[in-house]
Amino acid sequence: MFLTAMRVLAIEDEEIGRAVLRQALRTLGYAVIEAVDGEDAWRQLEIEPTRIVVSDWMMPNLDGLELCRRIRARTGQDYTYFILVTARDASSQNQHIAMDAGVDDFLSKPIDVQELWMRLHVAERILKYTTRVRQLEQLLPICSYCKKVRDDHNYWQQIENYIKARTGSEFSHSVCPDCYQRIVVPDLQNALRAVPKATPTAGRVTPPPDRAG
Repeated sequence: MFLTAMRVLAIEDEEIGRAVLRQALRTLGYAVIEAVDGEDAWRQLEIEPTRIVVSDWMMPNLDGLELCRRIRARTGQDYTYFILVTARDASSQNQHIAMDAGVDDFLSKPIDVQELWMRLHVAERILKYTTRVRQLEQLLPICSYCKKVRDDHNYWQQIENYIKARTGSEFSHSVCPDCYQRIVVPDLQNALRAVPKATPTAGRVTPPPDRAG
């Protein structure tokens, strides 16, 4: 019923808790990789990258939050969905701390298999979307000159409009330091040179205009 090919890295420092988590994941049909703390998990991830992590919060050596921060600091890796499991109360303060560290979801102990399945189901759906977006980004045609991108209807548009239409993101425009020196400064200098110089008037007295009596 819950069969899936995805692997899950399960991290729990207590043997009994780890056995419970292992059994719950296997019951749901997941292949389980186990780690006894955050450092062990980090070594496991370097050896065998895993897209879903279910980790205890409080652990020796490296706790769940620090592990999540370390995972989020990586570059060039596929997105890892991180579920934090803890016996601490699920207060909004604890949830905010977890989310600020990069945690995707929050699960309280003792683990309820149905709740775990719901969170893993969401994780798989999001990971499929992120994989799809990454594939599209790698195949996105972009003009080498004007940097417009081509959408699915063979229409070329500014990349800001393309992203806004798909994500709702708004852009604020600025100028990077390289373009400022390469484009803006020369344009300003050319504009100044094009301004006609004022004719010197020092020492001259301009007579008042004649007025008829």
